[in-house]
Amino acid sequence: MLRKSISALVLSFFLSSSFAFAADKVDLNTATSEELQMLSGVGPATADAIIQYRDAHGEFKTVEELTNVKGIGHKKLQQLSEELIVSKK
Repeated sequence: MLRKSISALVLSFFLSSSFAFAADKVDLNTATSEELQMLSGVGPATADAIIQYRDAHGEFKTVEELTNVKGIGHKKLQQLSEELIVSKK
């Protein structure tokens, strides 16, 4: 009985951790300038460029599309990609 309880507790911890990890990611399609600036290496100018691109071209379809934003190259994308998601409608 104790073994089942411990197993259930461990499983619940891992499941809640994975959801918390996903919740910590920033959605390129809904993020505000302030939320984008919380990302490593993203300041006000880059955050505004991301939002301007999104407003002009519509929602991001992939995280990789971020390289279309002026000032964001492949190196910057590699730094940011683990922190980003793209919501789908």
